[in-house]
Amino acid sequence: MTKRAKLLTGLLIFVGFGFVIGNLFRWQIVQGEELRAKAIDQSLQSTTVPAMRGTIYDATGTKVLAQSASVWTVVLEPNYLKDDEELRRTVSSGLAAILEMDEEKIYEKTGESSYFSYLKWRIETNVRDEINEFLKENKIENGVRMIPDYKRYYPYGTVASNVLGFTGSDSQGLEGLERYYDQELRGTAGRLVAAKNAVGTDMPFEYEQYNGAQDGNNLVLTIDETVQSILEKYLAEGIEKYKVKNGAVAIMMNVNTGAVIGLATNPNYDPNDPFTIRDENMLKEIEALPEEKREEATTAAWYKQWRNKAVSDTYYPGSVFKMCTGSMGLEEGVISEESTFTCTGNMIVEGVKDGISCWKHGGHGTETFREGLYNSCNPWFIHLGDMLGPETFCKYREAFGFTEQTGIDLPGESGSLYHDVEDMGPAELATEAFGQNFSITPVQMITACAAVANGGYLVKPHVVDRIVDSEGNIVKTADSGYRRQVISEKTSESITSILQYNAASGTANGGYVSGYRVCGKTGTSEKIAQYNEDRSKGMQYIASYCGYAPAEDPQYALLVFFDEPDGASNGGLTGGNAVAGPIFSKIMGEVLPYLGIEAKYTEEEYENLDLVSPTVTGITLEEAYAQLEAMELDYSVIGVEEDGKAIVTQQIPESGSPVPKGGKVVLYTKEYSEEDVMVEVPDFKGMDIANANYLAGISQVQISLSGAVSDSATVSLQDISAGERVKQGTVITLTFLDNIDTETFVHLD
Repeated sequence: MTKRAKLLTGLLIFVGFGFVIGNLFRWQIVQGEELRAKAIDQSLQSTTVPAMRGTIYDATGTKVLAQSASVWTVVLEPNYLKDDEELRRTVSSGLAAILEMDEEKIYEKTGESSYFSYLKWRIETNVRDEINEFLKENKIENGVRMIPDYKRYYPYGTVASNVLGFTGSDSQGLEGLERYYDQELRGTAGRLVAAKNAVGTDMPFEYEQYNGAQDGNNLVLTIDETVQSILEKYLAEGIEKYKVKNGAVAIMMNVNTGAVIGLATNPNYDPNDPFTIRDENMLKEIEALPEEKREEATTAAWYKQWRNKAVSDTYYPGSVFKMCTGSMGLEEGVISEESTFTCTGNMIVEGVKDGISCWKHGGHGTETFREGLYNSCNPWFIHLGDMLGPETFCKYREAFGFTEQTGIDLPGESGSLYHDVEDMGPAELATEAFGQNFSITPVQMITACAAVANGGYLVKPHVVDRIVDSEGNIVKTADSGYRRQVISEKTSESITSILQYNAASGTANGGYVSGYRVCGKTGTSEKIAQYNEDRSKGMQYIASYCGYAPAEDPQYALLVFFDEPDGASNGGLTGGNAVAGPIFSKIMGEVLPYLGIEAKYTEEEYENLDLVSPTVTGITLEEAYAQLEAMELDYSVIGVEEDGKAIVTQQIPESGSPVPKGGKVVLYTKEYSEEDVMVEVPDFKGMDIANANYLAGISQVQISLSGAVSDSATVSLQDISAGERVKQGTVITLTFLDNIDTETFVHLD
């Protein structure tokens, strides 16, 4: 029995020790790393310390378009508070008042067993200062901490919002450049590692380890804030004047580098508050819906205002595409500038019922190619498309970049929709030749226009010039080289010559800019697919104007695009020349001087050039009279004259403002009632120069002439709306336009 007992005991000991040794081997060797990691996790608490997101600058490198500023996250250390009831109540009530939080919820947190408990994220500096003052007054040294954090700000509000995008609550880029360059901007987060004791309670902050974050890189854009603001200003004006229902786009590009110096879309939003819908019409539509449908409609409205129409939407380019078709014909040698064709007003095309009309229903008669282009004659370009043939046409369409994305550094770029060569019958070739029946993005069109302008070289559009690290070192620069040559310099020069005449005296004279040799082409494209889906709303149009300047050395191209101008509400204007042309002219007229492009006036242009109102405030009437007479300006006085000794206290037009040659400056020498000096702005729309001058005279206002000024031109736009009240002598800028009905043609069946 003894031997058996010893044997059994030995066996049990052997098995027991074997089991222990086996487990030790498994825990130490087989699962050692895994268990060590779990042990560390149980004994440490790791908190992410956010990196400062990189700053986004405009092209000048000095204007900040997006930046991260310091804010603070409020953290409680309950283990310092939980045993002192009075202290818990003091902290809870004080922080609740400052942070506008529920006092009882804070009180509950102060009773937790922890040295680290989040209370509120991203408070501003003034709130932090209030908390520090509260802690100081109540002599609270432990229990409340504030950890540095960052919040994204956009100092210029809505400016370039659809380009910049915005970030989410976790500082991740959600739209625009913030999304596209998120990895470059976000940096590398740091870590705050806190130790726990044996019972799982956080240790005091003396036992913490802090690993700092690495700040993100900065972006320097090609976008110039001044240019961008001008684009947005006039785009909004066009939407208001022409009652545009579906938004608008304006893109300005350096034709030699592909650098986009301005890209404006409408609707837009404030990236500081991206979830607020700014479009009043959208809000009214949402409010009119049943409550159960409002949430879905609100989400759709958010995405609509965030959407960048310039890169994410496609459209029929319309007649602006004729600059490309014309380039194809000249380059291939199937036509010359003097080749002729006879336009009868309609052209029979296989597969198109009743043929395709020219905008000029009676036809243009026999015309050269030069005349056909600046007359924007559809039949001429149907004829040219037929001479090119599907294979050659498609070859150049691809070469101009219309069959692929441009690769612009913005998210959400759409691809184009077009007919492959094997699917291109006579109807498809005819309509595509003058810009209908295929869809491209606005950024594709401006890129192709740049190639026409710069000698035939296709550039890559981009909005970021360089990426710079937090110490100012350049990390990466944009590729501003050419992708390929599409047409020859000779062809480019020929098209430029035609488009220059077109903007001066042809069907694109709505874009004429005094002092500059502008090249331009209009487009009035039909939204055929939408019309075929629902014909009850009638045909809707996209009015566009695409051109570049100066003709003698092209530098900058501009595309202006209005989606669905409401002809019924603005006197029937839906065409590119009438709607987009004047806005193109206003933008170019303001941007080109800013960019350093020198104006060169003809004698006729110089005669119509405004003067600059001198400074005559603060001096006597007698002295003011002398200055104005020297400039051959008239004057009138509101107030007492005192034999010329009275002091001028105000003048209209103000100092530095435009005043027409031979115009008047109104001088004020006394306090006055608004009613005594205010007049109502008349409606100049549709008037010729003579009638506009007469109406301005009897209305006690003055006019400045802009656009295509000629005896047959009429007013298409005035910068101060009819009915507004202004002071006597105020100068109203009138934009004149000829060929208002250009390119309005019957829809295709």
